[in-house]
Amino acid sequence: MEFLADIGVATREKLAELGLASRLFLRLISLSAVTLKRFGLVRDQIFFLGNYSLAIIAVSGLFVGFVLGLQGYYTLQRYGSSEALGLLVALSLVRELGPVVSALLFAGRAGTALTAEIGLMKAGEQLSAMEMMAVDPVSRILAPRFWGGIIAMPLLAAVFSAVGILGGYLVGVLMIGIDEGSFWSQMQGGVEVWSDVGNGVIKSFVFGVTVTFVALYQGFQAQPTPEGVSRATTRTVVLASLAVLGLDFWLTALMFSL
Repeated sequence: MEFLADIGVATREKLAELGLASRLFLRLISLSAVTLKRFGLVRDQIFFLGNYSLAIIAVSGLFVGFVLGLQGYYTLQRYGSSEALGLLVALSLVRELGPVVSALLFAGRAGTALTAEIGLMKAGEQLSAMEMMAVDPVSRILAPRFWGGIIAMPLLAAVFSAVGILGGYLVGVLMIGIDEGSFWSQMQGGVEVWSDVGNGVIKSFVFGVTVTFVALYQGFQAQPTPEGVSRATTRTVVLASLAVLGLDFWLTALMFSL
């Protein structure tokens, strides 16, 4: 009986947590019009979050492009299709690797920074002080960061894909010696704007919403202690990464079934 009671308590706690998260998400969505009118706050957060992640996104994209160029060439060479290396690199990046890897890096860099920032503000009773002054912390603190992350994520994914294609070009054309015209023409002829690039943009937008909300929620619900903020930061990385990988599967299955 104690085992069943423990399961019941754990289930009730998870349902309560899910309810709190849903209420916060709907509150952030309802504040969208007000938040976007004060775009200066959102712009600052786009710069803040993008600045945190741009360097690691660009460097990671370059090395992913290097690896794709090498592995793709050795694979395509078996079938006499090495000239299609540009198409392979571009499709791999804009469809999958660009949005997914960028989201994982965004969660590990900017997501943890958001959680730690909100958690420390809560621990320092800054959020409570704002409520005492009749300032809504959700509207003033969380909403601009929410939209800043949503807008920054597709931009970072685009940078990742562009730098990755450049890395594939450096390896395939300059190092291996594939014909430059074939590299670019195959890419231009095989990559479709709406079905390939558009799907990647949709994925990066969904991942931006997911990662940013998880980071803000964990920081907002963190225990106001150093240990609580530390645990919330760890949960942000774990939950956001799992959510990104799970959503990637469902989005890919949905997009290719339409």
